[in-house]
Amino acid sequence: MDELEFMRGRVYGADHDDPGPRDGRSYVELAGGPLDGLLLDITDRSGTELRDGVGLPTEIGRYGTGGRAVYVPRTGDGRVFEWRGDVP
Repeated sequence: MDELEFMRGRVYGADHDDPGPRDGRSYVELAGGPLDGLLLDITDRSGTELRDGVGLPTEIGRYGTGGRAVYVPRTGDGRVFEWRGDVP
């Protein structure tokens, strides 16, 4: 199993021992960038984040530890957030 296959179906920020989606939660898929293929739990996200996007802390982006990957909702498809770039 390669890294890409391993990451699919995993939830961003989830416990490594239980990385899959949970019943009763809502998810979007992250497309592109360092978190490509991960699921993002949007159950408790604000309306602003769901409209304007999110900056997700990650050490595997352009800026390393302390950096964030920015993902915004794909136009016409509320199930996918697309990568827009990395920020410090």
